[in-house]
Amino acid sequence: MVQGPLGPVLNAAVLGRPVAHSLSPLLHTAGYRALGLRDWTYGAHDLGADELAPWVADRDEGWRGLSLTMPLKEAALAVAATVSETARLTGAVNTLVRREDLGWDAHNTDVHGLVAALAHVDHGGAATLLGSGATARSAAVALSELGVSRVRVAARNVVTATEVVALLDSLDVHAVPVPLGEWAAGPGGVVVSTLPPPAAEAAAVHLPPDGDLAGTTLLDVVYADWPTPLARAAEAAGADVVSGLEMLVHQAARQFELFTGQAAPVEVMLAAGREALGR
Repeated sequence: MVQGPLGPVLNAAVLGRPVAHSLSPLLHTAGYRALGLRDWTYGAHDLGADELAPWVADRDEGWRGLSLTMPLKEAALAVAATVSETARLTGAVNTLVRREDLGWDAHNTDVHGLVAALAHVDHGGAATLLGSGATARSAAVALSELGVSRVRVAARNVVTATEVVALLDSLDVHAVPVPLGEWAAGPGGVVVSTLPPPAAEAAAVHLPPDGDLAGTTLLDVVYADWPTPLARAAEAAGADVVSGLEMLVHQAARQFELFTGQAAPVEVMLAAGREALGR
């Protein structure tokens, strides 16, 4: 373990490919500074799925936590000693926490981030979920935790959309797949877009100029280049919009707590993210 002037250096980092754009180092470092955790560092490492296991195995005991982005969320299941129920349900891991025996516990804090970002929304029991990948599975579990009872799953990939529908059904949420082009037809109280930017731009085109989304809240998980084309189109149609930054900060705050054992300074982390994005 590396020794610093104040004692052992404790390490955490975000892993993924690409990863240079990630705000996670800024958010976690802002939290360390706010709490005076001067022995903690947080970095970023560009890794593909086949590189994850050997890289993790090479970390010494000074490594306490890892944040994972694409394409590592499924691959991380193979390096974990234990998998939380939320990570098992979603089949997606975005957090590895060091164990006392130097193994790793797998968690999914994306669900917490989504729940916290939408906790204020009156969804009326209905939602539309755009996308069918790993983040969509996290969104499905979050919508269940929020008390949503009916979900339309709008996606281009029929097979993976069916898998998200099956997950929702297993959570006692009535779900039906719909073509992505029909997402705005009766979307319900809340819309969660987990689409990558190109697909989200295509979804924005399917919202007609005279579309009416009054009473609907859209959460777009994308946080860069805000507002996104989808967010702009939804807001023009009368929807309230929530930036993916809200989800990002809340999921990072839960990671912060799992890594350090300290309550996260959420408002400080949110302010740091807003400043970095010029908001």
